[in-house]
Amino acid sequence: MATGVSTGLNFGLTSGVITTLGLIVGLHAGTQSLLAVIGGVITIAVADGMSDALGIHISKEAENTLSTAQLWVATGVTFAAKFLMALSFLVPILLLPLNMAVWVSIGWGMLVITLLSFGVARSQREGPALVIAEHLSIALVVVVLTHLLGQWVASMFGA
Repeated sequence: MATGVSTGLNFGLTSGVITTLGLIVGLHAGTQSLLAVIGGVITIAVADGMSDALGIHISKEAENTLSTAQLWVATGVTFAAKFLMALSFLVPILLLPLNMAVWVSIGWGMLVITLLSFGVARSQREGPALVIAEHLSIALVVVVLTHLLGQWVASMFGA
């Protein structure tokens, strides 16, 4: 895969899963509000998608390892991957009761991380089990911490 596409796709999808899952789990734990969760997901898709794209752009520009065309491809693919990945979490949220949608979203996110990790392991000619376990562990820490933070916010500032 071309360097710019690979950079944007791997970063955008991973960030899309981690930030969107954290947001969904945290907002659900803190508010139990469908409106807050939907608004948060859409906000993450746009604002964090643009932020990540600019971050990749500036980072890769500073490294000076990509051509100008590859740099812009990485920027665009990062935004598109983050935006679409984040919006994909709206499917269960719009179709299922919120409590169930959160669990389905966690499953969806873990599946995407597993597939990305498998691809990374293969490209580096490593055994996939440890790479997958490492990446899933990080994702699960995010889920647990954001759930606890959402509960804390609700207990401190809730009605």
